[in-house]
Amino acid sequence: MNPLHSRKLQTIAGQAPGEGEDLGALHGSETSAQLRMAVDLAGIASWRHDLATGLIANNVHGWAILGLAPRSQGLAASEFRALLHPDDEAEVLRLSHLARHTDQPLDIAARVRHSDGHWRFLMVRCASQRDAQGAVVALVGVTMDMTERFSHSQRETELSRRLEMAASAAGVGVWSFQPDRADMHWDAQMRHLHGAGDAPPPVRLSAYLERFVHPDDRAAVDDGMRTLLARRAGLLDLDFRVMRLDGSTRRVASRTSLESQDDQVTLYGVLLDVTDRHQAEERLREADQRIALATRGAGIGTWELSMDGQLVWWDDQMFRMRGLAPRALPLRTQDALQMVHPDDRDQLMRNLLSDLEPEQLANYEFRVVLPDGKHRWIASRSSVTCDELGQSVRRIGINWDITEARATAAERQEKLLARRESQGKSQFLARMSHELRTPLNAVIGFAKLLIAEGEQAHAETARQRLGHVLSAGEHLLGLINEVLDLSSLESGELPKPGQAVALGPVIDEVLPLVESLAATHEVTLQCVRRDGSVVGDPTRLRQVLINLLSNAIKYNRPGGLVSVDTLVEADSVLIQVRDTGRGMSAQQLQQLFEPFNRLGAEREGIDGTGIGLAIVRAAVQYMQGTVQVTSRPDEGTCFEVRLPRATETVPGQVVRPGAKPPLSAGSLEAPTGRSHDVLYIEDNSVNMLIVAALVGRRPDLVFHEAGDGARGIAAAQRLRPALVLVDMQLPDMDGIEVLRQLRAHPATADLRCVALSANAMPLDIHRALDAGFDAYWTKPLDFDAFASELAAQFGPAPILPSVT
Repeated sequence: MNPLHSRKLQTIAGQAPGEGEDLGALHGSETSAQLRMAVDLAGIASWRHDLATGLIANNVHGWAILGLAPRSQGLAASEFRALLHPDDEAEVLRLSHLARHTDQPLDIAARVRHSDGHWRFLMVRCASQRDAQGAVVALVGVTMDMTERFSHSQRETELSRRLEMAASAAGVGVWSFQPDRADMHWDAQMRHLHGAGDAPPPVRLSAYLERFVHPDDRAAVDDGMRTLLARRAGLLDLDFRVMRLDGSTRRVASRTSLESQDDQVTLYGVLLDVTDRHQAEERLREADQRIALATRGAGIGTWELSMDGQLVWWDDQMFRMRGLAPRALPLRTQDALQMVHPDDRDQLMRNLLSDLEPEQLANYEFRVVLPDGKHRWIASRSSVTCDELGQSVRRIGINWDITEARATAAERQEKLLARRESQGKSQFLARMSHELRTPLNAVIGFAKLLIAEGEQAHAETARQRLGHVLSAGEHLLGLINEVLDLSSLESGELPKPGQAVALGPVIDEVLPLVESLAATHEVTLQCVRRDGSVVGDPTRLRQVLINLLSNAIKYNRPGGLVSVDTLVEADSVLIQVRDTGRGMSAQQLQQLFEPFNRLGAEREGIDGTGIGLAIVRAAVQYMQGTVQVTSRPDEGTCFEVRLPRATETVPGQVVRPGAKPPLSAGSLEAPTGRSHDVLYIEDNSVNMLIVAALVGRRPDLVFHEAGDGARGIAAAQRLRPALVLVDMQLPDMDGIEVLRQLRAHPATADLRCVALSANAMPLDIHRALDAGFDAYWTKPLDFDAFASELAAQFGPAPILPSVT
């Protein structure tokens, strides 16, 4: 062993000089003391392994490294070996054995378990100690705890490894280049990007450009690198094509930085293969172009709205469909709304600002006003887009013109409605034709029999046949009146009723009218309650109740019950008509309100036209109400009419159903023996004969006739009759024009004029009364009612026996 090395290690180990040492050795002890002080300050552990005893002596730092309390007797070698890491034990034993046979110090790296359970990384330098005979008696050495430095190195190594793995996984190549030294370094990914394999990278920039950069990109790469070198600072981003050694071409993006130190320039860079991204972007551009061509060809415009609703971006098509040239973007939303039809602006803005779920679509339509004042219909569909946190960031949508589509759809709908109406009318006319032909068969058949038999007919037989003719005619008249009534209710031309009607008086008036029918069918009538007032029309209300009660009686059973009840609710009044009759099936209920559909009752001989319930529904709807029905076979039926409740009540005026309005002029008391002139302006000879016969039954009246309007006006001016009857459809003028000329002449201005017409529609009646007629009588005439009207006008007078 080198005496100097042994002396130094012994000194570091804390051994005092032996006896007999000279003064030089004593001088060296001062140096050893200084060395021990430095060792203590550096935290270096010293130790001595006595081979004879097998004990290891440590200084304070040695025990601290092991995390053990100092022991005066030392640490057994076997105990120390137990603290070694299993992977390091064999190497430590080999080197310690080797140290016994060499005079050179040996360095040993090993991991030792600290008392806290963690591994400490130790760096050990040891040497052998010999006695005077040269025999090895101990191993002495120093130990440094390198755990922190080793951990830091490991972290750097791990970080470097992870960065390398990340770069490789991301396809990023890393390189460095020192131009002055022609020193180029590539990592494995750089070699892979260039297809270089194990070939060394080029050492000059010019060689790299020539060998790997696409000819069309070389100038740009060369200019960029020269500019960076001239600046001697900063970053350089490039995008170019690399020609691989296998002949393929890849698109790469690069970033290069420059570091200058002591006039030594080093370039560091990364290279990323972006071939797939460029191809995807190119496909996206092509798709965008195709979409743009498709949307432009289809007239579809695209738009984007800021989430606060203040700004909007349009493409050119958005402007074109509004008849405008493209403008600078973005637009203020308020400016865009000025192009929208005023009636649609508020709704459109509500739609634009409505909250949408990320995958929800908003669909709506609105009108835009073109510069020429015309408007077009626009359809819109939009959705919101969200960021990675799910927050809405913008609203995007499309618009397209649907003006022609709406017009086509409206035309198609109109045709469909017209077809349905035509089919409905055809069905209605077919049913009506059947209903009309039945009584007409009686009229024509009995009339022919009377004519054929002539004077040979027995008087009583002739009277019976005339009675059938009259009954059939009255049935025809009732049917026609009901059809006209239904038509007027369904036309929507009648003014909406606004009169408050008390239900009690109306029910009291209606019940007596159906008592005889109830008695005939052996049905009991009952009124439960008669409370409340409704907003309606008294005449229509009576009509509804009469129809419902009549049906409840006719379709009941002997001993059955029919009840009427009312229930006052918050905003409405419920009227119930309930019976204990035969009831109806679900299929019959579906057809219940169809005109002329009697649900098979016509085969049972039950009287009716099949139009009453249709009138009920139309009349209730006319009064802003609803009608519902519930029924079960063999259990009975309940009709429920709900009408608006009135806030005040007025007495219902009792008017006889079907009665003509009374004359308004009052009676004229004629002096005894004096006659009155009655003028009838009519072009139909049969109608003239009937009225002449009726007037002629009063000896106090003189009948005059005129075949057209002009002659009638002249006769009125000449005669100044007490009553003028005017047909509404004359060959030269209508009845209203006749009235106008009569009212315009002083001699005839105050004459009482009554319209007499077969036009029985409410609109015709209202039109004539509004023109100034004193009354309106419809054809065919009710003889008794006609006679009553004459009596009201001229007072009682002897008349011939009634035809009826």
